[in-house]
Amino acid sequence: MINPRVFESLKAKAEQDLRARAELDSIVETLERRVAYAQGVLSRVHATPRARYPELLLAAAAAVADEVETIGQLNTVASQHPYYKFSGRWTRHLQDAIFTVLLAAWLGAGPLGNNAAPGELGRLLTLEEVGGVFGVPVEVDHDTFHIALEEYLAALTALADELSRLAMNAVTLGDGALAVRISRFVKDLHAGFQLLNLKNDFLRKKVDGVKYAVKKVEGVIYDLALRNLLPAEEGASSNEAAAAAATAPAGDATGKDSTTDAAAAPATPADSKMSEA
Repeated sequence: MINPRVFESLKAKAEQDLRARAELDSIVETLERRVAYAQGVLSRVHATPRARYPELLLAAAAAVADEVETIGQLNTVASQHPYYKFSGRWTRHLQDAIFTVLLAAWLGAGPLGNNAAPGELGRLLTLEEVGGVFGVPVEVDHDTFHIALEEYLAALTALADELSRLAMNAVTLGDGALAVRISRFVKDLHAGFQLLNLKNDFLRKKVDGVKYAVKKVEGVIYDLALRNLLPAEEGASSNEAAAAAATAPAGDATGKDSTTDAAAAPATPADSKMSEA
């Protein structure tokens, strides 16, 4: 005869899980809405001249403050339960929240959340600084709510993609200097990613996608160079590179006269057939 208390105990645990899921889902839904709003505010940067960034970033900082409040609630509730049992419920939205903080900081937003650091265009927040903004721990080895390294790296890939898009729109607004700055940053970010030995297949694919952001920005800079629209410093270096390339015969990056070498080389059967054709 099975003791009915066994099922009563299982029922109690199942009901406890349901209550935990419901409470977490309610907070995560609020976080999703607030992240979407913050992303909407930041998306206006694509049509905003750099001189008007301060006004935009004030609105972005207010939106981030709402995210910080919600993540604080999530931290309180989630830390009462096994982290890996429920982390899948919020990880995507947490990545998006991290992205909004990274983008706002890169654009020059001043104090964000619990971080009182002054704003500076092109600033990349570290994992620890992001944790400081939200007031939550990062990469802890015990069973509590935290920001994982994978979530931070995934947000970085989203930042690279968004900035490559901003480079194109900055040129439309006549800000070639911003496009050049983005180009340098995205290339540095891509180079940094190459140092990582990632085991997570999903994250590795996202990191591999950063090369497309690099190519997109390189295309923007190339178009600016063709039209002589690069800032003075960049234009000078571009012209020097073009002059160096012009002095070297085509097809030989070393500057060696490849046509002379070709003429001096003995004719092969393949060469004879080509000349006959």
